[in-house]
Amino acid sequence: MADERTLGEAGELEALARILPLLPAGDAIVGPGDDAAVVPAPDGRFVVTTDTMLEGADFRLGWSTWHDLGWKAVATNLIDVAAMGARATSLVVALAVPPSTRVADLEALAQGLADGVAAMAPGCGVVGGDLGTAPHAVIAVTAFGDLEGRGAVLRSGARPGDEVWVVGRLGHAGAGLARLFADAVDADGAADAAAAARLRQADPRIDAQLAPVSPVSAGPRLAQLGATAMLDVSDGLALDAARIARASRVRITLDVAAVASAAEGAPLEAALHAGEDHALLLTVPRGTSMPAELGGHAVRRIGAVEAGEPSVQLSGSPLPPRGWDPYRR
Repeated sequence: MADERTLGEAGELEALARILPLLPAGDAIVGPGDDAAVVPAPDGRFVVTTDTMLEGADFRLGWSTWHDLGWKAVATNLIDVAAMGARATSLVVALAVPPSTRVADLEALAQGLADGVAAMAPGCGVVGGDLGTAPHAVIAVTAFGDLEGRGAVLRSGARPGDEVWVVGRLGHAGAGLARLFADAVDADGAADAAAAARLRQADPRIDAQLAPVSPVSAGPRLAQLGATAMLDVSDGLALDAARIARASRVRITLDVAAVASAAEGAPLEAALHAGEDHALLLTVPRGTSMPAELGGHAVRRIGAVEAGEPSVQLSGSPLPPRGWDPYRR
């Protein structure tokens, strides 16, 4: 039964006692309970990344459930591990919320973490974290991965002659967010939970925004196939492709028809610039035998790498590196 007490009523120790049993242990040597976790690093190296989700800036509790937030924390952090070609092994989650937050809400978040891990990275564990207070909810996640003896796949490895591929859909998260802002806010601009719930039943793009399924398991497989450069499409295809172009000092040419196909009906503008798709954008040597799908996510060729001034072109026209920037709205 869900614990309906607030954190102010239950206290930290009782809240943690409710949450920790819900979290997957993974292969941690020492999990939650000590001052720090101990996790294995068989390769002698490990991948680490961190990200923060802020109420208001990154999510609205009127649209997202607490389960959604746990799930999305998994999807958005572990895809960065996958983009390096590593296998996701563990997460550390720090959470700051108002004392009026219900224990049941944190249980739902913990269950979202567990369900997200089970769906996208079986065997990964939630091995520690912190619980504190803040005026608004803040979720900070640090994710770790094992390179399994391989070198990391960097943004700087693309070479002229490589092909550009994407694993996953483009534009659906951005289209879902635009729909929420258009049809799930009240007269004062606040999130309308009832309207969001109705939209969610009718438009699958809403889930692409609130509870994305990212191709985490594809990262190590793409590294094995010889990916020369890779990153997570979190800020829009145009901006993220430009990051590979700059890091690798190459020109990337994208085919508009192929990008539209990867958008699967979402607006081309959203596919190019909206962000939060959490697909994998990668380059591989020309002629690499690529599968049609990985872990249930479509694998599509969308362009090529050429010699030239670092830039991105879309079917022969310059594509400005415009996308999500938290400091430029």
